[in-house]
Amino acid sequence: MTAMSATLMLKAMDGLALRAQAIAQNIANASSPRYRPMAVTFEDALARAAAQGPEAVAAVTPQIVPEPRAFGQSGVRIDLELADASTTSGRYAALAELLNRRLQLEALAVSGTR
Repeated sequence: MTAMSATLMLKAMDGLALRAQAIAQNIANASSPRYRPMAVTFEDALARAAAQGPEAVAAVTPQIVPEPRAFGQSGVRIDLELADASTTSGRYAALAELLNRRLQLEALAVSGTR
């Protein structure tokens, strides 16, 4: 795994953590009148930055934006928020596991023992 891969994973984890916060806020405000749910975008910017190099990846900042709405839709859909929370959690856990394995391999390489 390259340093670029680790940088990408860490930036993705930052975006996913912010998304988890936005989802929690959406759920907490589900019964608030006129509350507009928020979403976090970062995947497209991260993909574009990956083609440009580590400096571009480091400069990516997740964006909090109003959640896109279908015509006539209002309020928070708890079912969709919970599904997004589950997906976000799973992606975050997978990235954390990959980084953990990388650190274990590096520690093994440095120590030279099993």
